[in-house]
Amino acid sequence: MDPSKPSLKVVIVEDNASLADIYKTRLEILGYKCFVAYDGIMALRLIEIEIPDLVLLDLMVPKIAGDEILATMRASDWGKNIKVLIVSNLNEADAPAGLRDKGIEGYAVKANLTNDQLDQLVDRILKPEGQTEDVSLEASDSTQVQTPAI
Repeated sequence: MDPSKPSLKVVIVEDNASLADIYKTRLEILGYKCFVAYDGIMALRLIEIEIPDLVLLDLMVPKIAGDEILATMRASDWGKNIKVLIVSNLNEADAPAGLRDKGIEGYAVKANLTNDQLDQLVDRILKPEGQTEDVSLEASDSTQVQTPAI
């Protein structure tokens, strides 16, 4: 990243501390300023205070579930325009209904993420250079990018 530009901020909402640390370390190496919330209450407070450029949102976190966090964000002035990438152990088909209707950038299944794929997804969202496609990562046998249904 260009050192003369301010770092883009990412809030990582993940209750698995080890996984959150991995995400944070990898993204900070790329130049992002990262914050971690381990439960839904902490997530909403942190997102409202920091107004990040992107939220990496796990759906299954304690206290307030990820879909409720997203709904609360979208209903607020401070969170309605923040980009959100869902990163969950649930396949999108098993996730709560209506996530895409709440304006997410994409959906990634943790089990399908390898090495630098999360980095690439974040870069695609925050440095789009004319991007028009969705950046979902949900694959059965191989990694694929899914576009939203129109």
